Amino acid sequence: METEPDSPIPLNYCLLLFAQAPPEALIGLLGVIALLISSGFISASEVAYFSLTPNDLDKLSTDRHHSIKRIFWLKDQPRRLLATILIGNNFVNIAIVILSEFVLRQLLPESTFLEWSKGLMDLLGIANADTYEIVLANVISFTITVVGVTFLLVLFGEIAPKVYARRNNIGLAKAMSGPLVIMMRIFKPLSSLLVNSTRFIETRLARSTQKTSAASKADIDEAIELTVSNEKNNEQEVDILKSIVKFTDVTARQIMTSRVDVVAVDVNEDYQELLRTVRESGYSRIPVYEQDLDNLKGILYVKDLIGHLHEAQDFKWQDLIRTNVMYVPEAKKISDLLKEFQKQHLHMAIVVDEYGGSSGIVTLEDILEEIIGDIQDEFDDEPEIVYRKLDDFNYLFEGKTLLNDVYRITGIENGIFDFIKGDADSLAGLILELHGQIPKKDTEVTYNHFRFKIVSVNKRRIEQVLITLPKSPQSPVN
Repeated sequence: METEPDSPIPLNYCLLLFAQAPPEALIGLLGVIALLISSGFISASEVAYFSLTPNDLDKLSTDRHHSIKRIFWLKDQPRRLLATILIGNNFVNIAIVILSEFVLRQLLPESTFLEWSKGLMDLLGIANADTYEIVLANVISFTITVVGVTFLLVLFGEIAPKVYARRNNIGLAKAMSGPLVIMMRIFKPLSSLLVNSTRFIETRLARSTQKTSAASKADIDEAIELTVSNEKNNEQEVDILKSIVKFTDVTARQIMTSRVDVVAVDVNEDYQELLRTVRESGYSRIPVYEQDLDNLKGILYVKDLIGHLHEAQDFKWQDLIRTNVMYVPEAKKISDLLKEFQKQHLHMAIVVDEYGGSSGIVTLEDILEEIIGDIQDEFDDEPEIVYRKLDDFNYLFEGKTLLNDVYRITGIENGIFDFIKGDADSLAGLILELHGQIPKKDTEVTYNHFRFKIVSVNKRRIEQVLITLPKSPQSPVN
């Protein structure tokens, strides 16, 4: 007759403990399990919400369920959402530790830990140390609680839920939208305090970094002026050296030709229309698109047309398009871009925004102009930067003029508007940041003794701006 194998001692011991445990210990154990589940869902919701892609949100936008509205409401305030998740998770985890300690004390009385402590001290050969027995018993109890709770939290409260959330983010986001909205309201005072504190620290650090950077650049500029102050006709040399100093900080967005000013041709244009565009623009490289500039087909090199100048109107010039196009992000440093131009033997790149749309173009000539100033060749009928100097303190600029060019032409301190320009890189963008909306004609906007008067404007953009400089050099207002 077969007999069942004996159960392992640890299992028998655990069953005996639970059989003899008081009711409050079992209730506490159920509480720990419930809190572990809550911790897992809260941790998983962090991954679920912050892993939602634009495609996921597009799919959800077609759903009219209440949970979808809650998801978009939560996504619109990511800082508060993250703060709420972290606060809730910490409260739950602290409750798990406290309740686990209570359950452990109920299942294993203090005498058990004292026996383990005495046995361990006997094993180590330590005798007549009653005080040490109590201390060691507390250490054993604490270690079991910490190690056990940490294992449970890491496995069931972090790793497993987040792996699941990564694969089922939409479903979990829907399921947790209600609880998270409730938590947002309950923890609003704490989350607001945490978010505001974080923003304050970020602002202080950003200002400190900007001040340090500005101070160091100012010192370098002063050193440059002192170094070449005794040489004749040194103004151009000083400008070039200062441009080299700031060269590594300039991005493609700051020097690019914006999308609305790019000369490009539709791939479906007939040959005669193409030739007319080439003659009028005078450019040697022209982007070719289909429908709009976001759907770029390639670059047309005008020199490739030389052997086809007398072709008929139905000539398939599209066969001459070169598809080797370089795309660079707006934040690309022009020092790195110059190296890529040299490596790939290219002179033009398409600047794209965070969504992959075309923001404009940047050329090798644009990069070189950042060092040596405007380059005028025999084909340039008029200066690339259109402005008029009325006197030493008044300049009339086009709204699209880049701030870097305004600095260089007026001679004002580089980066003087950095504290208030936000993401703007053009003069019009700076005014929009200051005014908050497209201003009307003759509107005057002031900042730190600089006065900007809107000379010409339409419904879509600021066309011309009159800048009046302060009578003496000014520093940015903090």
